[in-house]
Amino acid sequence: MSFELPKLKYAHDALAPSIDEQTMKIHHGKHHQGYTNKLNDAIKGTDMEGKTIENILMNLDMENKAVRNNGGGFYNHSLFWEVMSPNGGGEPSGDLQSAINSAYGSFADFKEKFSEAAKGQFGSGWAWLCVHDGGKVEVCSTPNQDNPLMPGIGCGGTPILGLDVWEHAYYLNYQNRRPDYVEAFFNVIDWDEVSKRYAENK
Repeated sequence: MSFELPKLKYAHDALAPSIDEQTMKIHHGKHHQGYTNKLNDAIKGTDMEGKTIENILMNLDMENKAVRNNGGGFYNHSLFWEVMSPNGGGEPSGDLQSAINSAYGSFADFKEKFSEAAKGQFGSGWAWLCVHDGGKVEVCSTPNQDNPLMPGIGCGGTPILGLDVWEHAYYLNYQNRRPDYVEAFFNVIDWDEVSKRYAENK
């Protein structure tokens, strides 16, 4: 069984102006497709074939650069598309809101912490909101296509929200203005989806 590029649940232009149509087409159809293809090549004929991406990453030999980079790229982007929506924005509610308030004091303080993780990641990488066993949430960032599912990376736990801060994610529209892109991301976060992932993994 090989991995396939996941279909988007919205049109390429649906997240504009926060994320523009051309960026979405290139990011999803070229970059994510490339990670998918290279991941399939890297696991072909190995004992990783047929396993879930989560299982592969959690048990990864971190010296296996092909699977580390392309498996991370496949998983990270698959999450990224799912936690955005044209009807996104606002704030979380219910158990996720309580967990965020418990960890960071308020949504405003969480937003500042997450934004700093995204803006402060040197070079390419990701900002994450992760959930640990028991329901505690934590913000962290990782370089390149690493993610907290991998052994010894980031804050551990399961990512439930991720923001891509590679230049290919924003440069066409924002050029070097990464803070503007990070701010715009909050307009399209699908908090219902993030809350669902929180409930499934706490």
